[in-house]
Amino acid sequence: MMHTTVGWHVELEFEEDEERTRAAALVRLPDGNEVRSHGYASRHHSDANQPRVGEEIAGARALNDLAFRLLGKAHGEIDEASGRTSRPLTH
Repeated sequence: MMHTTVGWHVELEFEEDEERTRAAALVRLPDGNEVRSHGYASRHHSDANQPRVGEEIAGARALNDLAFRLLGKAHGEIDEASGRTSRPLTH
């Protein structure tokens, strides 16, 4: 049996202001496709300004959205290859 090693590189970028953090995630797949997603975090006015915490929350939300987009992409490819409609992949 042959084993193949494949690597994916995920990029995260952040934009921040005093109250909000926006994360953009991108993964480039070996087939040349790109999947993009976004996540957001808001700081309550009474919370201390901790940019790293906002990045962690927004980044986690972007990666979670990216995971669901990848599951949807895979689901569509399974249905296309099989010629039938299957149950959506959820986890």
